[in-house]
Amino acid sequence: MKTLPTILTLDAGGTNLVFSALKNDQEIADTITLPTHADDLPACLDNIIRGFTNLKDQVGVFDAISFGFPGPADYPQGIIGKLPNFPAFDRPVPLKHILQKEFNVPVYINNDANLFAAGEARSGYLPELNHSLKEMGSSREYHNLIGITLGTGFGCGIVIDGQMMIGDNSSGAEIHNTINKYHPAWNAEESVSTRAIIREYRNHCGSDPGPQTPESICRIACGQTVGNQEAALQSFELFGQALGASLVNIVTLVDGITVIGGGLTGAWDLFAGAMFREINRPYESASGQTQDRLSFRLFNLEDPQEMATFAAGDPIPVRVPDTSLVLHYDRLPRSGVARSKHGVSRSTALGAYAFALRQLNRSV
Repeated sequence: MKTLPTILTLDAGGTNLVFSALKNDQEIADTITLPTHADDLPACLDNIIRGFTNLKDQVGVFDAISFGFPGPADYPQGIIGKLPNFPAFDRPVPLKHILQKEFNVPVYINNDANLFAAGEARSGYLPELNHSLKEMGSSREYHNLIGITLGTGFGCGIVIDGQMMIGDNSSGAEIHNTINKYHPAWNAEESVSTRAIIREYRNHCGSDPGPQTPESICRIACGQTVGNQEAALQSFELFGQALGASLVNIVTLVDGITVIGGGLTGAWDLFAGAMFREINRPYESASGQTQDRLSFRLFNLEDPQEMATFAAGDPIPVRVPDTSLVLHYDRLPRSGVARSKHGVSRSTALGAYAFALRQLNRSV
């Protein structure tokens, strides 16, 4: 097997920086996690350099750095703009050139959700799904993927036939700025984020519940911790509905498999039902008639029964008149939603690795 370059990667979240080193699609060093210091630019930059330096000490020679970072940004130039969830970045920061000067290797930066989607499309859920469909006797094969990240922010990346959609302004899939189902004056992220769960829990408690996190509210909802269980359940119900409202818009425009990642997917059982109810809610015309919201059926691929129906489809033979040719027509156009099996950090690293390989090949 051809030996591929060694690439250092980073998944930059609002709380933690997660560093990896990959070669031949395999991690070759211990993962390093450092605090982001999202409100302190010198401390944030220092930890980014420290993390890559620690990886360098483990692997020795490496060929490039490639990583995901939130936008807005000019990713080709590697300039990070003013970030709402990273108060430290309150002005344009030429991050690519800072790191190239420090490490003297090519540096590639892209949107973190884009790289997550690229990782899931190349080495994650999409090839695994197609393999499962083949094993189940299905002839269907999927080529497009929508990657959704849930956490401090609400991110989205799109891969069409293996190509990551970046956009003319490095703004190819800004799902966080879709309309908010509950508050039209807000963007969607205000109801699809960790802060939304905390806010709604407090709003439904009727009294000050004290400091809370999405994890603690999840435990309250599951009856594992003392608290207002009804308020906790309602906060995830509203989160799921708001998420479903945004997803139904993106899948209408991009016909692909949706893979959701991020720490909040651990509460899947608390919000997925509301999410799918919103996705499947019919439209009503001005005359009062109802119609399907989507032109195809969107399946919950986490459910074994739905997965079986998804794989089987509804094929029928269609004979071409005056010939012996028989076509096979599937009367069930469909796509699906599932959780990431690898997690955001792993898939983002794989996407960053693949993106660096493509860029290095172009520069040869």
